[in-house]
Amino acid sequence: MNTEYLKISNGKCIERKRIPHLSFSRFRDDAISLVKEGGKVVHFFCYEEKGALKLLCVLRKGSQLFAAGCDAPERYPSFTVEQEPFHLFEREIAEQYGLMPDGHPWLKMVRYHPNYRGTTDVFGNDYSKDIPGDYPYYQVAGDEIHEVAVGPVHAGVIEPGHFRFNCIGERVLNLEIQLGYQHRGIEPLILKADPKRWPHIVENAAGDTSIGHSLCFSQAVEALTGAAVEEGSRILRVIALEFERLANHAGDLGALSGDVAFLPPANYFGRMRGDFLNMTLLLCGNRFGKSLVRPSGVLMPLTDDIRKELKRRLEEIKPQVMHVIDLIFLTSSVMSRFEDCGVVSREDAEHLGLVGPAGRASGLPYDARHLFPTEYYPYFDIPENAKSTGDVYARARVRADEMIQSMFMIEKLLSVPFSTAFVRKAFSPLAPDAFTVTINEAWRGEVSHAVLTDQAGRLLRYKIKDPSFHNWNGLSMALRNTGISDFPLNNKSFNLSYCGFDL
Repeated sequence: MNTEYLKISNGKCIERKRIPHLSFSRFRDDAISLVKEGGKVVHFFCYEEKGALKLLCVLRKGSQLFAAGCDAPERYPSFTVEQEPFHLFEREIAEQYGLMPDGHPWLKMVRYHPNYRGTTDVFGNDYSKDIPGDYPYYQVAGDEIHEVAVGPVHAGVIEPGHFRFNCIGERVLNLEIQLGYQHRGIEPLILKADPKRWPHIVENAAGDTSIGHSLCFSQAVEALTGAAVEEGSRILRVIALEFERLANHAGDLGALSGDVAFLPPANYFGRMRGDFLNMTLLLCGNRFGKSLVRPSGVLMPLTDDIRKELKRRLEEIKPQVMHVIDLIFLTSSVMSRFEDCGVVSREDAEHLGLVGPAGRASGLPYDARHLFPTEYYPYFDIPENAKSTGDVYARARVRADEMIQSMFMIEKLLSVPFSTAFVRKAFSPLAPDAFTVTINEAWRGEVSHAVLTDQAGRLLRYKIKDPSFHNWNGLSMALRNTGISDFPLNNKSFNLSYCGFDL
């Protein structure tokens, strides 16, 4: 592999001058070559410095990370034409900074917001007026084709998103997903906010992934300040992240059971989700783990009384989880709905760059805890947990297996003698002209934050990537040639974040 991209390490601070600043053609050719050889896109974004626009790309291949940058041309030949995983990243850059990827096969807006440079963008929208309501949906021609529109307002308590189905009879030919309704402008907001507010902004990027995003943020700040984190805090962070995984996987398995009208597991797992959330509450006073993980450590110590209570609750709930998992997967009527439903092939998953349970269900073995272990994960042998069928069954099975693994991990960590001292002061100033990227395996998959500072140590660019950014197109692919009545089941099997995507 011949590349001028620099090998970097997860969660390590490097001087920005060490990042290769390539010609655009070399920047593009090397990125495409790395992806063609099995690499994946972690970040590809634009930023502005001293009136000039620059591009930065972070790729992963196996357990290695690579980074490089270049000056950003106003127009450039699209990367997506040659390698599909760049698809959504290029659309985001076009929306945020107005750079035109010539030849992009599906150049549409991502979040519907004014670009960062002016009022008129490459899509022809004039934001000096009202945000346009028209969205050019893909259409399938034919006398027997009909469209079904769902959302953005949904029944029940759910975030807004619009789903447009092109169907022939009951068969779905194409599903187009329009998001952006939850856009809050988190990335530019961080640049303007007082540093005391940064942790609160970041942990609300996706509320059900508060620990995952807080951990990436805290590790980035620790890298940029040189802060040390004691072993006890690292252990507690892993416990919290695994409880977040348990609560959400339990909720998903319960919702999947409910969608096939198998109500006992739906009710059992609904209650167990609450049990796991209450264990997180016991850890930090908040059921979603807010205000626990902070740069340099944690805000709440783990006392012996809490440790004993958590061990007692886990010991009680573990056989219940095992029993309900068996109840789901040993029931033939459930399997008849799960199996062969919403299949995403390994080839399609590779092209789309799927991560987390969605990727592992389609045979991609990637788990950041295994390839980029942080905190206390290097001491665990994380199984690859890849499945082969790529259907609803595989996505459910991955979650079930991970629940069992998470419980054993937490039990083991609670048996390790350790103490935690909570953080008492604000973090130190950030290193000037520096860069870091952090990667963690949250419950939906790879969460990553990339941070650039300027010569005064101020934030120059803060880039957040939630796993849903990779996976929404996976849901669209899963609906190809399926019955439209299977949409709720497939949607639950991915259970992606609207706000984590919209930022």
